[in-house]
Amino acid sequence: MQYLFSVIHDDSGLATPDEDAAIDVFNARIQAEGHWVFAAGLASPSTATVIDNRGEEAMFTDGPFLESKEYLVGFWIIEAPDLDVALKLAAEGSKACNRKVEVRPIL
Repeated sequence: MQYLFSVIHDDSGLATPDEDAAIDVFNARIQAEGHWVFAAGLASPSTATVIDNRGEEAMFTDGPFLESKEYLVGFWIIEAPDLDVALKLAAEGSKACNRKVEVRPIL
């Protein structure tokens, strides 16, 4: 089963060198253990564009979908045999990146 780990942050700063190093170690380990599918960091919410094409004409809005104190700064997609393993890995990922991590199964 695959899971999405959404990394949530409440500060505009980027990862520190120590956090980057810990993330690299975590990434290498989950790759070696066969859990890695894909991961990426995201640019600041201020760089976002929201597109709503539900009407007659597409509307483009600069900036994030929601103004919020917390925002998505990155994600992992991992493979795990069950939710317990996914939650354990998410806890380790949260520790490595020093940020909150939300876990959701991918349907």
